[in-house]
Amino acid sequence: MKVLIADDDGLIRDSLKILLSLESDIEVVGTAINGQQAFELCQKNRPDIVLMDIRMPIMDGVLGTKLIKEHFNDIKIIILTTFKDDEYIREAIKNGAEGYILKNQSSDSIVDSLRTVYGGNTVLDKEVADTLTSMLKDKPDKKGNIYYELGKRELEILKLISEGLSNKEIGAKLYLSEGTVRNYITILLDKLSLRDRTQLAIFYLKNM
Repeated sequence: MKVLIADDDGLIRDSLKILLSLESDIEVVGTAINGQQAFELCQKNRPDIVLMDIRMPIMDGVLGTKLIKEHFNDIKIIILTTFKDDEYIREAIKNGAEGYILKNQSSDSIVDSLRTVYGGNTVLDKEVADTLTSMLKDKPDKKGNIYYELGKRELEILKLISEGLSNKEIGAKLYLSEGTVRNYITILLDKLSLRDRTQLAIFYLKNM
């Protein structure tokens, strides 16, 4: 896979380039110091994935993600940052980022995240997932869904999943058995072409 690194910290850029270049299935095709330069390098080098820092001068990672996705929707983006700012998380995912991980992860974890996203899945650091859950707890439910034709019960379960409730807790709240909740989740995953509960939470954040 071809990877582009965007970070205004030269030490981090160089370290990531060295670490990723050790992997036989990863080719670092460029490095950028801001979102604008990352977009320009995407035009030139067409990477498969961009590892994108959030806070950068001239153009930050949120706007960089939006710009790249508007022109190259096939390029996947993983937000790599030390920050856990709620609004940054929300906007980066809404703009199309496939992953959001923190820089304090091991190099092996970052490599695993790249491979996961390259394979068509989504990655979300546990601390970020916890932040998402907190963001969603007070979010009002949207009535109906003209895009996916989800039923009222499916929407209720989707909302509770996004709030971090377990199947048992969802069942208790909606007076359903755990088996019934599992069946609804299977239906939701199939209808929305998603892989797991984390992707359901992200779907809720992006669309509800």
